[in-house]
Amino acid sequence: MKQLLTIQTLLLAICFAGQAWGQTTGAPDSPPATSSEAVQDQLERKIDEVAGKVDENETAQQARTSILGWIYDAAEYLSFSWFHWVAFALMVAGLVSFALQLVVGKLIMLFQFHFNLTEILSDGLGFLISAIGLILVTQAATDKSNFTESPALVLSAAAVGLLLGLVFFIRGQTQEYREGREVRRRQKST
Repeated sequence: MKQLLTIQTLLLAICFAGQAWGQTTGAPDSPPATSSEAVQDQLERKIDEVAGKVDENETAQQARTSILGWIYDAAEYLSFSWFHWVAFALMVAGLVSFALQLVVGKLIMLFQFHFNLTEILSDGLGFLISAIGLILVTQAATDKSNFTESPALVLSAAAVGLLLGLVFFIRGQTQEYREGREVRRRQKST
């Protein structure tokens, strides 16, 4: 499958290179480039063409089935309320922890003159993963169990997630503060 995708990618690149060459050399049968919209339309058509070929490919279909098959099996096996309760609580914990790290934690560190772009990107990614996970867990729970129908289950999972999120925020903030203090100490000693 990798070879097929590589070949199709190379063919796509050759097509674009040929079109660009034809436009720059003034080939009589190539239409002149009028706008970026025309180029974008052409790119979208080529991408759709390649995607259509991949979708029709039997090897790609088998690879899709092997990737998604075990996920579907696990989702069916784990389609009960307590699994969704735990997953919901964990996603809320991640959302709370990373949101507080991004807002409060980074403000505290900026006041201490310690700016770490890697930490910001890492916390931002964690926040996005938790937000998407919370949406997907809620959607799966609605389809597969009665978790979302019970206010007691939803509220208790949200409360536990909130508490866990606060604990993880405090732990993460303490660690980041120590690292920032250590960096400043090393900078002063050099």
